[in-house]
Amino acid sequence: MKIGLFGGSFNPIHVGHIALARHFRWQAGLDEVWLMVSPQNPLKQGCNDLLDDQLRYQMARVALYGEEGIVASDYELHLPKPSYTWNTLQHLKEDYSAHDFVLLIGGDNWQLFPRWHRADDILDNYQIVVYPRRDSDIDRALLPQNVRVLDTGLLDISSTEIRQRVRNHSDISGLVPASIIPLVQRCYV
Repeated sequence: MKIGLFGGSFNPIHVGHIALARHFRWQAGLDEVWLMVSPQNPLKQGCNDLLDDQLRYQMARVALYGEEGIVASDYELHLPKPSYTWNTLQHLKEDYSAHDFVLLIGGDNWQLFPRWHRADDILDNYQIVVYPRRDSDIDRALLPQNVRVLDTGLLDISSTEIRQRVRNHSDISGLVPASIIPLVQRCYV
């Protein structure tokens, strides 16, 4: 199987994440997309409102219920920390040797990619699909051969905005799946 790995904190998961996973699956020819709920990103330290790992994973599972070919994964939560993508990829390769893995990342992470742990090894061994993010210009002419940009248009929804809306007692319907609205409202007040 060809599996897309879409990692993130999903703090909380929102409709933009799910729409991107659908685009990834279809446009990149993937059998499945695994939303890899991640512990604290080593390059994004300082997030002081990151929910408990298992709570974010459970929220993602509920949000993805019934989504064909898109699954929530807590695989990375069981690996040693810090959570480096290279390490995750190596463990997955060992545990799921029959699968081919494709890394799915945002344009903001692509800009930081040279700072990633063992970035050259990832580039040498895995296909990477990048989706556009606000304030992340990508020069397609400079991309390595195994990296491509997904033409999704800009899905401008952020988990940060959702958390702020909840704290301000503003409506979040349409931003997160209806199935998790009560949980999101309870967790981020």
